[in-house]
Amino acid sequence: MTTTLRPDGPEEAGVGGGRTRRWHIMVNGRRVGGLRTNGWARSGRYPGDICEVEIAEADRRRGRATVAVLAAEEVLRSWGCARAQVTVPAGAAVALHLAHALGYTERMRNLGKDLDQVPPQTSGLTDRAMTSEEYPAWQEAAIAGYRQDLISTGLGPDEATARAEGDHRRALPVGLSTVGTVLRRLLDADGRVLGTIWVTLHQDRLPDGSPLAWVMLVEVAPEHRGRGHGRALMRIAERECLRAGVRHLGLNVFRDNAVAIGLYESLGYRTTRHLLSKPLL
Repeated sequence: MTTTLRPDGPEEAGVGGGRTRRWHIMVNGRRVGGLRTNGWARSGRYPGDICEVEIAEADRRRGRATVAVLAAEEVLRSWGCARAQVTVPAGAAVALHLAHALGYTERMRNLGKDLDQVPPQTSGLTDRAMTSEEYPAWQEAAIAGYRQDLISTGLGPDEATARAEGDHRRALPVGLSTVGTVLRRLLDADGRVLGTIWVTLHQDRLPDGSPLAWVMLVEVAPEHRGRGHGRALMRIAERECLRAGVRHLGLNVFRDNAVAIGLYESLGYRTTRHLLSKPLL
């Protein structure tokens, strides 16, 4: 039995000038499923995505998905992608096992929480909106920190710089005036800035159409860490979401950041998706 990919229509332009294509998964000329490959616009160490993988019920557990994903990796190699990444929903144990078996390792995970009540304010602490005077220095530091995170995941310095700067431009096109943006600072009783929370209130929509907010950055000043200020910042994020009528909040966290994962789980956040990748070149 030979498993192959057959184009399901022409290649299309992807987001930001990339490329995307949907494929049929075929076994001896018979369609048994499908998947999609997405390639980034830039070269270098940018990844491609393998997504929308589906196999007909009668053809599962026969190795069809394994061969199809390997074939999709070859497509991404031909597109110049240096890494492949896949996203596995929480609870999809078979898919997660397959990804691990094919050499994918978890880079980060998405967590989420349904918000139902305004959290209490932390005693002795207050918060306020970031000022226009504070914004330039904060943005410069935020981009530098994000760039370093990207380098730690395998991107080269130049690619990391381009992506960090580009992502910030798209997320905050008009800075503090960007619609749906929350940028607030946590203060102690003496007015000293302890940390910053950045939330996008309308990052996406859930299947039922309700908005999903996203924590873009939780940042506690190094000299104030280990005192529960990260928890206080997350409470601010939840309060601001509820104030705006948004009842679902998500975030990314790197797999090796056990402290952050422990904090979010203690606040009621649960894993929704695993993001895994492997080198191709």
